[in-house]
Amino acid sequence: MRLRSTGSGKVARDPVHHPLFARCYARVSARAETRLGMAGVRARLLAGLSGRVIEIGAGNGLNFAHCPGAVSEVVAIEPERVLRQLAVRAALRAEVPVDVVPGVAEALPVKSEAFDAAVLSLVLCSVRDVPRALGEVRRVLRPGGEVRFFEHGRGGGRAMTLTQRTLDRTVWPVLSGGCHLSREPVAALREAGFELGPYREVWLPEKGPRLPTSYCVLGTAWRPGER
Repeated sequence: MRLRSTGSGKVARDPVHHPLFARCYARVSARAETRLGMAGVRARLLAGLSGRVIEIGAGNGLNFAHCPGAVSEVVAIEPERVLRQLAVRAALRAEVPVDVVPGVAEALPVKSEAFDAAVLSLVLCSVRDVPRALGEVRRVLRPGGEVRFFEHGRGGGRAMTLTQRTLDRTVWPVLSGGCHLSREPVAALREAGFELGPYREVWLPEKGPRLPTSYCVLGTAWRPGER
C-alpha cells in the first residue's frame, strides 16, 4: 500500500491501493463505453436524477458525463488513488459540479441525511463489508432518498454459479481489485432496509457468450420515509 502523511505528522495508509488493476480497469472501462454499450447503461442509470447526489466508488468518473442538469452537485467517493486522479480529470469536464473525495464505502466522510440520491455503480462487488456500506448509504440519504444501482453478481445456472463461487475463493479478488462475482446486490439492498423499486437484469455483453461477469442488474431503491 502507498503511504501518505497526515496532519498529525503520522503516516497513514490508503485504504485501497490497486494501482495495476486501476490502470487496467481505466482502459477496459473506456472501451466498454461503446463496445459493451456501457454509455447507454450509464445514461439510463442516471436519467431523471436531481438535487445533491453522492456516488460511492466513482472509479475513473465515467458516470459524470451522464448526470442530468437538474443535479446540483455530485460528491464522488473513490478510495483508490489512481482512479481518484482520473475521476478528478473527468470532473473538470462534467457539466454539473463534481467534488471527488477520498473515502471508503463503509465510512463515508459526509454528513447524515445530506443527499437526495446515491449512485452505486459496479461497487458492491468490491466493498469489504456490504451491510456496513449500505448502512452508510442509508445514513447519508435523506428520508425517501433514492438509490440508483447498476451492479453485477450471481447469475446463470448451477455450473455458472459454481464457477463464480470458485473464482471468488481463489484468484478473482486478487486479480480484480477485490471484486467478487457471486454477490447478490438486490438481496443485499433489501436486507439493508431499502424499498426496492423497478429493476431489471442486464447482460454484458448483451449478445455473445455469458461470462462470470455478465450478470448485471439495473434499478432503483429508496430509503424508507417521505418521498
